[in-house]
Amino acid sequence: MPLLKVREPALNQLLEYAQRTNKPTGSATTTSGNPIVEKDASLTAGPRGVILFQNYDMVDELAHFDRERIPERVVHAKGAGAFGYFVVTNDITQYTAASVFSAINKRTSIAIRFSAVAGEMGYADSVRDVRGFAIKFYTEDGIWDLVGNNTPLFFVKDPVNFMSFIHVLKRNPVTHLRDPEQFWDYLTLRPESLHQTMIVYTDRGIPDGYRHMHGYGADTFSLLNDQGVLVYCKFHHFTDQGIKNLDPQDAIRIAGEDPDYFTRDLYNSIAAGNYPSWRMFIQVMTQKQALESPFDPFDVSKIWPHADYPLIPVGKFELTRNPDNYFADIEQLAFDPAHLIPGIEPSSDRFIQGRLFAYGDTQRYRLGTNYNQIPVNNNVRVRNFSRDGKFTLHSQNGAPIYHPNSFGGPEPDPRAKALSPEFPIVGNAVRYDNGNDDPYSQPRVLWVRVLDQGEKERMVENIVLGNGLMALRDASDFIQNRAIVNFTNVHPDFGRMVRDKLSAQLQFTAQL
Repeated sequence: MPLLKVREPALNQLLEYAQRTNKPTGSATTTSGNPIVEKDASLTAGPRGVILFQNYDMVDELAHFDRERIPERVVHAKGAGAFGYFVVTNDITQYTAASVFSAINKRTSIAIRFSAVAGEMGYADSVRDVRGFAIKFYTEDGIWDLVGNNTPLFFVKDPVNFMSFIHVLKRNPVTHLRDPEQFWDYLTLRPESLHQTMIVYTDRGIPDGYRHMHGYGADTFSLLNDQGVLVYCKFHHFTDQGIKNLDPQDAIRIAGEDPDYFTRDLYNSIAAGNYPSWRMFIQVMTQKQALESPFDPFDVSKIWPHADYPLIPVGKFELTRNPDNYFADIEQLAFDPAHLIPGIEPSSDRFIQGRLFAYGDTQRYRLGTNYNQIPVNNNVRVRNFSRDGKFTLHSQNGAPIYHPNSFGGPEPDPRAKALSPEFPIVGNAVRYDNGNDDPYSQPRVLWVRVLDQGEKERMVENIVLGNGLMALRDASDFIQNRAIVNFTNVHPDFGRMVRDKLSAQLQFTAQL
């Protein structure tokens, strides 16, 4: 067997397999384990005759091949993932009784899937986009799924608007092209999107791989400690590799040369033993602080200022193992924010309320009603009252399928009940559209206090020229003017710079 060449680990997969097994794998079989007579020739009537219907081994392989793809995710379709562990480094039991945080040095196995939000499965990794950052914790209390992005907020705050937002990112149904007209029309009509729009057009809109970006839970959660005290929480994950971003022109070049650049970087890094890691922090807000907050703390289009709600260190997570098989371990890796463990609850954050339904529903569509029985999606013996359905793997040994019962079936968990908070629900049932609830103050802080002059100029250029995302210059004049008004409301200099850049681009185009 030839020695492995010194080259990137991803190229050595088949050589490693051959060295590992060091012998033939045995006779080829059908999916039912029956020996295959001949793999490279169909059963025909003579050397030039038709294929016979009884060529069952070919039919078996064709039938499976026809069904090898499952529906891709409607968002976050292109991604990569790996496995590792989370370890507690700081005590936060004063805030939560969640078992995953119960003791210093406690380790919990995790899986993480990174992704791009907008494009399809064949999307280039280096396109300007928000990146998904979803973590599955395999705890003794079952699965905890903490989903989020590489930005601490989102474009829209109400899940009723989510479908429209995703539609403007996707292809125009008539032209089948991504459409800057629909994109900028929608965003300029929803000023709440300004803060996130600015962030995605900054340098951080194109990270240099998944290892060099932060992650955020974004949504507001509720934490409950063992005394029943409830606080609100946001989760943050800061990369130990340092923030690195791609220049837009380099990103465009990489998209053509290596569209799987992020995926390759993650795989090769882990395979080489250069394990990427992140530090977890939380922000905490009491119920009293939430009531007195000048902004809506449950609004996912807003951040909690660190000066008012400082970061509290929690732990560290590290990725140490690549998937054994991408499809089995990553494509079938299914996240659902409704997978919560005692001590962690939702809040009145509208967006997480919508996610509690949407994520599980899309997994049932993609993977079937028993998606939680797929090994990568579970780690504990499930005891419930649901049976049957496609791809049932576990029958729970004939336990009763109803409750209450007299035959030793499962009962509600007292600890979980004790950690199930009682909370008031007050107000008239009205459809409140709070999209114009001060959409400018926090983006103004980003402009005035966070971005330096060079970052501002690059952001404006990215907005006008696109540089990996849809360009404002390609939208109609009235949409451009509306965008300038919104940017001016953030800061007069911002609006002026966008207007000047658009004018300069129009003059340049006219000279061509």
